[in-house]
Amino acid sequence: MRSRIGRACERSERARTALRVAPPLLMLLWLTSCRSLAPLPVLSWPERRAALQAVERYEFSGQLAVATASEGFSATLRWQQEGVASELLLRAPLGVGGARVHFDGAALQVIAADGTRSEGASAQAQLVKILGFEPPLTSLRYWLLGVPDPSAAATESLDATARLSQLQQFDWQVDYGEYQRSAGQWLPRQLSLRRGALRMKLHISQWRFG
Repeated sequence: MRSRIGRACERSERARTALRVAPPLLMLLWLTSCRSLAPLPVLSWPERRAALQAVERYEFSGQLAVATASEGFSATLRWQQEGVASELLLRAPLGVGGARVHFDGAALQVIAADGTRSEGASAQAQLVKILGFEPPLTSLRYWLLGVPDPSAAATESLDATARLSQLQQFDWQVDYGEYQRSAGQWLPRQLSLRRGALRMKLHISQWRFG
């Protein structure tokens, strides 16, 4: 009997201790959540645009879907940017194939799923064969970040929070459907590109910088 009473007392004491500890613990969790959701600095669109256009290194992973007038293509995409150099890894469903693409701002190299390596005009033809079109790689490095290519004029439409909602540059239209908070910035989560009958949609699941 005394043993059962002792154990009951111990449980009661632990319960009182938990009640004393719980309020400070809850307060700590609340403060931590507040810090994690702290608002980002409010920047004007010219300030945000300049900051993102100056980004030299980033990478992301996501899902790509392409539809042309005659065919479609879908794949997972990993993009790595290092200065002017873009490295793309496309992984498509079995039977469709993928590719690794390297573009240094001037020269293009494509390694197909079977290991075949091509460069220059052959690489451009290979990329068109895989995707159904030749992507604007020089400008895409900026469009993906939610800003225009600084090398040319563009028509910009902003949302209520001074983020790009639509961009028209060269003969492309880029629509931004959703943004996500990452690396101290609001970055695109969903975007689509259109040119004539071509449609390309991209869902970005994870951004990484540095």
